[in-house]
Amino acid sequence: MRATIRFVRFSRPLMGAAALAVSALWPLQAQAFLSDDEARKAILDLRQKVEVNRRAAEAATADGREAQAASRRSLLELAAQIDQLRAELARLRGQNEQLAREVAEVVRQRGQNEQLARELSELQRQQKDVQSGIDQRLRQVEPLDVELDGQDFSVVPAEKREFDAAMETLRRAEFEPAANAFRAFLRRYPESGYTPSTLYWLGNAQYASRAYKESMETHRRLVTQYPVHLRTPEAMLAMANSQVELKDSKSARRTLEDLVKGYPTSEAAAAARERLTRLR
Repeated sequence: MRATIRFVRFSRPLMGAAALAVSALWPLQAQAFLSDDEARKAILDLRQKVEVNRRAAEAATADGREAQAASRRSLLELAAQIDQLRAELARLRGQNEQLAREVAEVVRQRGQNEQLARELSELQRQQKDVQSGIDQRLRQVEPLDVELDGQDFSVVPAEKREFDAAMETLRRAEFEPAANAFRAFLRRYPESGYTPSTLYWLGNAQYASRAYKESMETHRRLVTQYPVHLRTPEAMLAMANSQVELKDSKSARRTLEDLVKGYPTSEAAAAARERLTRLR
């Protein structure tokens, strides 16, 4: 809106009155001018404060922008770390799944291995049973090395068991059952390495049973068939004892003399010499 200034003609009396009025109002106008200076000064001060505040606000805004930029960078870095962690987690999950598959495969193979182990163990047990049976049968027929009365020979297990059983019967002083056992042994194993010893102990069992004639014949068989056997001198001494029991002193003397002559260094020969002195 524009103001319109109108010029008005005044009369001289009016102009004089106006001049008086202006002169009367001059001190008031000066006072008004002084108030404007102060106002200007206040305005300048206010402007300075506004400028300071503005600059402070701009600085704060700049700091805020910088802080905001730093915050954005931190957020970006955090986001990058989160993405990295997610990738690592995905990789670990993949590894875990692979590991789970491998573990499942190991468990499956272990189950198969355990089954195979059980089957192998059962097979080994069966083989062991078969081997044990074979070993047992072999032990029943496989020859055994025996050393008896200065002789080394081989016998089958059953042969040894029967001889040992007959000897055990004789040790229990069961003379007739022992004699029967020895006779049965000689029939079953006529070529046994136990034969000389069997004849000797059979003759002794017969003598203990007072079967003197049978005892003498049994010991004579040992002397005749096995002249160099360890038991032969003792068998001759036992023959002489049977002959004495049969009241055949002449035959007993001849047997003792043959013993001393044939086996002079034996213990049986020493006993024979003593008995010869008694027979005289």
